[in-house]
Amino acid sequence: MFGIPGKAAVTLTPAATRQIAKLMARDGSKGLRIGVKKGGCAGMEYTMDYVTEVNPLDEVVEQDGARVLIAPMAQMFLIGTEIDYEVDLLHAGFKFRNPNVAEACGCGESIKFKDAPAA
Repeated sequence: MFGIPGKAAVTLTPAATRQIAKLMARDGSKGLRIGVKKGGCAGMEYTMDYVTEVNPLDEVVEQDGARVLIAPMAQMFLIGTEIDYEVDLLHAGFKFRNPNVAEACGCGESIKFKDAPAA
């Protein structure tokens, strides 16, 4: 929908690819759907849900056995994002490196997107 022809809307690191493929196999899902919603202290939050049915309007990114589907309303916010999976002593989770983010809260789960340039 908003993608660049011949280029994936998002990229996955090897760690994210392994984790998503593992989650898909464990739960028998068709992938993970990524979206954004209003909420959090910075204004927006990422969402991730297991996919049982593919929406024909989803942007589908497949890489090494992992499948990510980007919800239609989130596509313009996620173009160019790198998704990683990080593990440290205190937590493990997906990390979004999104060039469209203007600011994020301290916990990193709430984001504010850059304003569109004036016409």
